[in-house]
Amino acid sequence: MKKVISVLVIFVLISCGAKKTTDSKALYEVLTEQSDGGGNIKFFEILTEPNEIKMLENDPLLAAKMKQTDIANSNYVILNMGEKNTGGYSIEIEKVEETDKNIIITVKEKNPAPDAMVTQAITYPYTVVKIHSKKEIIIK
Repeated sequence: MKKVISVLVIFVLISCGAKKTTDSKALYEVLTEQSDGGGNIKFFEILTEPNEIKMLENDPLLAAKMKQTDIANSNYVILNMGEKNTGGYSIEIEKVEETDKNIIITVKEKNPAPDAMVTQAITYPYTVVKIHSKKEIIIK
């Protein structure tokens, strides 16, 4: 009985702890990171013009995450890894740095370990990122 009460007390103390607040001033937001659905070739595309950005609204995964004010205040980046022969690949943002003149994005490609059990299917990994700035973007 004492164990049950002590577990409940610990649970209550943990659940009443301070919540971590999210930073509303984040420089970027990953809208989607998918293992399949990208293009056949590796490319990075920066969308800055309103007509380019509006095309993203046709994607049901992205439409709910986009606001009309974002079109005027944000840039979007599509990171496409190209065709891969198996699963286990992904492409993601390693870091984003802001300078006076531009935004520098460092991209990280993840490959499956040589001895990993992976899906034997052709995949097309991609990621779409919203940059909360209209500065020039440089991708490394």
